[in-house]
Amino acid sequence: MVTAAAAHKPQQQQTRVLIAGNYCHDVLIQDDTVKAESLGGAASFISNVVNGMSIPCNLVSKVGEDFKYPVDYTPIVIPTSKTTVFHAYFDLGIHENGHQDRVLKRVCACDPIRPSDLPDVRSNFGMAVGVGGEILPETLERMIEICDAVFVDIQALIRVFDSVDGTVKLVKLEETGFYSMLPRIGVLKASSEEAVFMDVEEVRKWCCVVVTNGKDGCKVYWKDGELRISPFSANQEDPTGAGDSFLGGFVAGLVQGLAVPDAALLGNLFGSLTVEQIGLPKFDSRLLQRVKDEVQRRKMQCLHCERSDNELYFLKPVGHEQFHASLGSAKLIPPCSSQARPWTPSNSPKETEQTPIPHYTAQAKLLVNSVYEEPIQTVEGKP
Repeated sequence: MVTAAAAHKPQQQQTRVLIAGNYCHDVLIQDDTVKAESLGGAASFISNVVNGMSIPCNLVSKVGEDFKYPVDYTPIVIPTSKTTVFHAYFDLGIHENGHQDRVLKRVCACDPIRPSDLPDVRSNFGMAVGVGGEILPETLERMIEICDAVFVDIQALIRVFDSVDGTVKLVKLEETGFYSMLPRIGVLKASSEEAVFMDVEEVRKWCCVVVTNGKDGCKVYWKDGELRISPFSANQEDPTGAGDSFLGGFVAGLVQGLAVPDAALLGNLFGSLTVEQIGLPKFDSRLLQRVKDEVQRRKMQCLHCERSDNELYFLKPVGHEQFHASLGSAKLIPPCSSQARPWTPSNSPKETEQTPIPHYTAQAKLLVNSVYEEPIQTVEGKP
């Protein structure tokens, strides 16, 4: 790992994608008992997709010396800080919307990502994807300066944390220090639950807005129009990280020259693949190669749709439905036997019994080796 004392920045070379967001330790707690732990943070899911599509990227993330998970992109280690930790508390109640009650708390926060932590070279696409308040306004400002186009997950902008117990709350986008930057942001992504904290009709005047809606796919809004993008069927095991994987696939498609509707299909594909595994997914190598081939074939069909001066192309190109069918067929490829078992935190070949995790949005994984050593506190009002 890289220490802060070494003052080491990401590798100084031109890359297509710059990802900024801290890795996290996520802990699932039910009935006052730790049920599961996992590598967390949107950056982990996004880089997993981008890496799977063989797209060069830099990833800027900060962790403490207690960080326990193997990752492909080396984080900056802060000796005086601990890794960001989220606790997701659940009870057994089910609301009318089919979701379980959940209280999400940030119980530990690593240092924020500062402008000086970013590389000194330009990137074609920047992704501001913080989950624990680590993206500062000045950091986003710097990303806008060094990236041709910047994509932002709204959770990096509207999450606030209770000063006493770290409970996560959302505030209106217009009340944040980021609102004035919207005209210089390329795309703002939000879930349907998060979208109510902004005026979509107003924000779409300034930048493209993509709202994900689980099994119903997503909707793309821009100044002059809107499009609904079809989903892919999935046997859901764990909804964690689906929106992050969507954003990774979406940007991966744009990097390779796809029009926005086709890139959003690629995002929906990776979102559907993610929910079919528990925690951070492991993508089958044959499936990835098939997807790459389909993307390259689609690019050759739509050369006239490629962006000039980083302008996004929003209209559905001819053959969009056929591209959806081709990606759907790729999902049906049987996995390699060596890659069929979902990834586990220990990366161990030892068999571990797995059961579906209930609907929640904090990364969780079956507990193998605990990374959380402090006593677990119960939710207020619970026995």
